[in-house]
Amino acid sequence: MEKFIKNEQFNFIKKQVALIKDSYKKNSDPTVIRAVKELANAKIIELFPFISQEQTEMLDLSKKKTDFEFDQYIQVLAQYLLPFPQVTEQEIKKMFPKAKKLKVPELAKLNREQITYLSWTDISTNKKYIIYKLNEKMIGIECKYTLLSKDNVCSFCNRFGPVAFISTVTKAKKAKNPDYYKAIGNYICFDSTECNGKITNVDYLTTFLKESLGEPC
Repeated sequence: MEKFIKNEQFNFIKKQVALIKDSYKKNSDPTVIRAVKELANAKIIELFPFISQEQTEMLDLSKKKTDFEFDQYIQVLAQYLLPFPQVTEQEIKKMFPKAKKLKVPELAKLNREQITYLSWTDISTNKKYIIYKLNEKMIGIECKYTLLSKDNVCSFCNRFGPVAFISTVTKAKKAKNPDYYKAIGNYICFDSTECNGKITNVDYLTTFLKESLGEPC
């Protein structure tokens, strides 16, 4: 069977499993547990509208009851994680032609199965770089970042924790005003590894990237 699960989908599934395990630990009424499992199962299947019967059966957790069974379920699904697309240092540098001394992360050390978007910071320039496959094309944006002293909610993964305020200038232009520019800002996890470990959907991420690129959302 081919790999078919994206990192953010896997994170979503793990979150649903955690909810079910929590219901069991609270000794909830069997009817309540069954309802929680049915809802979780439905939400998981909805993530994959074009999967095979075999894949559907693999995702079905309705018959799982013990922590061991749920842990096994997660371990099996982990084998079908889609890796983040291969990208070379040269390809990354082409995405950021204005960054003359771009510091690229060690690509060989990346765990690509645990990445929804690739991001790293350059402390010397206060820049944060984000790479993502949008509409079947690898794109990259450059942002300025400011670390915040107080924790907040990340716009990408909804995790509450250490965040940075990032801002980028959209490439959208106005015909009657060639000097027009619009800055877009967001709070996101400063640690992109933590963010990639929590993100469960890419709605806000893709909206942010499209706005940054001046594309319709």
